[in-house]
Amino acid sequence: MSKVKYYYDPDTLSYRKIEPKKSRRFRNIALFFLGSFLFGFLGLILLLNTNLVNTPRELSLAREVKNYELQFELLGKKMEQIENVLANIEDRDNNIYRLYFEANPIPEEQRRAGFGGVNRYKSLEGFNNSDMIISTTKRLDIIQKQMVIQSKSLDEITKLAEEKEKLLAAIPAIQPIKNEDLTRMASGYGWRSDPFTKARKMHWGMDFTSPKGTPIYASGDGTVTRADNNASGYGKHIRIDHGYGYMSLYGHLSQYNVKARQKVKRGDLIGFVGNTGRSEAPHLHYEVWKDDERINPINFYYGSLTAEEFENMLKYATQENQSLD
Repeated sequence: MSKVKYYYDPDTLSYRKIEPKKSRRFRNIALFFLGSFLFGFLGLILLLNTNLVNTPRELSLAREVKNYELQFELLGKKMEQIENVLANIEDRDNNIYRLYFEANPIPEEQRRAGFGGVNRYKSLEGFNNSDMIISTTKRLDIIQKQMVIQSKSLDEITKLAEEKEKLLAAIPAIQPIKNEDLTRMASGYGWRSDPFTKARKMHWGMDFTSPKGTPIYASGDGTVTRADNNASGYGKHIRIDHGYGYMSLYGHLSQYNVKARQKVKRGDLIGFVGNTGRSEAPHLHYEVWKDDERINPINFYYGSLTAEEFENMLKYATQENQSLD
């Protein structure tokens, strides 16, 4: 209830009731409602801009954003797996396939080059997660470009393979001892401990431990150039000239099954495991030469090993242990 106000009238020497003007009353009412509206509106704005109250649509959108962020995280992991697989394929492409066919390796910067010129990602700018979206899109574009380059490279390799069928038959592409005949893969290519001096020295081949008399097979087509005991350290050994700059060597044999100037095919029986020459135990010392330089034989077993067998061999071959010769 509003208060009643009075004023003193000196003419009548009495108090008279103050009657408010109607215009003022309407003005006060209007100001009250206007103030109430403004206060309520500002309060609503402040409330909507806090996390205290969210509409159902806002809650739904927030869940969608979280789901998209999770999908982007999973996509990032899948892209990382794809990048690792591509890197492995590219390494084999440059260092095995293209090397076989004397094709120039594809430069790393060409495989992973970005895209210059016009900003391809301008339409993705201005969002809350623009950096993440643009980064992911760039990675996808680069992966796509890598796959195109790799596909073209493999097309080139296929063409070279068709033109050089004899070369493929000549390359030493199988393991010289069958996997089931192996006791173990004793030592790989690289720096190893010498079994006699214990000094660290370069081991130029791979040692396959097997019982004496285990069959040894030619790893590629070619001509036997030597089958003798006249090379220091190798004992009884065989050398096969495969042509195209390739040569394979088989050392520490117990017996020969071929002789010099004999033609052999990949998989032909050429000799038997022994312990002759500078050898600590029965095993085959196997080397691959390209253009008079010894290279790692582990890159040449694609014709006889499964992926799992190759992974196991790679594991043992890279251990820096003691060689057997």
